Amino acid sequence: MLPPATLIVRRATLATCDGAVNDAALRSGQAVAVVGGRVAWIGPDEGVASAVEVAGAREIDAAGRLVTPGLVDCHTHLLFGDDGARAAEFAALAGGRSYEEISRTGGGIRATMRATRAASDAELLRSARVRARRLLSWGVTTLEVKSGYGESAEEELRLLRTVRELARSVSGEQDVIATALPLHAVPTGRSREEWLREVVEVLLPRVAAERLATGCDAFVATTAFSLEEARRVLLAARALGLHVRLHADQLAADGAARLAAEIGAASADHLEHVDDAGIAEMARAGVVAGLLPTSTLLLRGSSFAPGRRLADAGVPLALASNLNPGSSMSENLGLALSLAVLQCRVTPGEALWALTRGGARALRLPEAGRLFAGGPADLVVWGARTPEHLAWHAGANHVRCVLKGGRVVHEADEPAACDCVG
Repeated sequence: MLPPATLIVRRATLATCDGAVNDAALRSGQAVAVVGGRVAWIGPDEGVASAVEVAGAREIDAAGRLVTPGLVDCHTHLLFGDDGARAAEFAALAGGRSYEEISRTGGGIRATMRATRAASDAELLRSARVRARRLLSWGVTTLEVKSGYGESAEEELRLLRTVRELARSVSGEQDVIATALPLHAVPTGRSREEWLREVVEVLLPRVAAERLATGCDAFVATTAFSLEEARRVLLAARALGLHVRLHADQLAADGAARLAAEIGAASADHLEHVDDAGIAEMARAGVVAGLLPTSTLLLRGSSFAPGRRLADAGVPLALASNLNPGSSMSENLGLALSLAVLQCRVTPGEALWALTRGGARALRLPEAGRLFAGGPADLVVWGARTPEHLAWHAGANHVRCVLKGGRVVHEADEPAACDCVG
């Protein structure tokens, strides 16, 4: 007897993102059969009735449109207190002030730390759920959320526990992956050494003991932390079983990409100023390159991450929103995809792979971001036929339908979804 399908997507232009690195693996005339929450079969549309029992299954006719894995947004800071203060910083940036200058005068990350400390757990959770829901409408079925806006070990733990509550509240629609980011900015009133010692001796052991995060991140920059400070904390995190990641080479070529390779980081993100040596070391070590082009745009940066050079060197790519109140206040992943093509010079297919399988690799999630028989039935049905169309029709939301675990969790009609097939 054939397994009884619960849902079938038919006549799809399918991007499985389950082949070579940076390859979306497009195939036309495909069907996907779902049994329960898993993909039971993928193949030519005419073969689906021979593979599963179709009677009683819900059928979605893609009519030639693109169908992809659920998107994986592998780099967000979406948990923060929102008093609107950093909208004024955005105006200052537009007026010519630099990010570094704003940070040195008490703005930037520390301004968000103050607003976050003043917000209740309920307020933080409520606003985070709204942002996560917006990301779902863009096709995001897996998202990472960092801490980083706490001014003490206890505050960082509070934020990570709130991320855990967020994960519970959106369970069944999205998977939420927590990352500790203790090296974001030195808290007010602490010396650097005091904070580093508190992170290593108090914060990280409690994160590991309570299983509040699967990874640990660090921001290396002249306005943040040094290579040696990041190495010290990330090696301590790795010893506790956490995956390590880095904000690398964002404001200058500071060598953080090479550090990522040295310590076996899952990813190095930003990379606007990465040098050839850093790219070569990342390729050798298999470190994923996280492209965050919306941040470069909104910071009025002059350099976007060299996606073409990274891909040509064999570095796996990821693409993410970097949703945060300071440098990337946008859930618009369509904009990120178009910028990756236009400014980072990757192909639309590479950008799509980066938004799916690449993001999953950055988070060390072996099943997410790809479609394969036996894998999770997390899918997006788009209103366009090709990745090229998604990039070309810039900033428009083409998502028609999102499935999580084989269940429809978001549907949109025109004009909420930009249907370009008819």
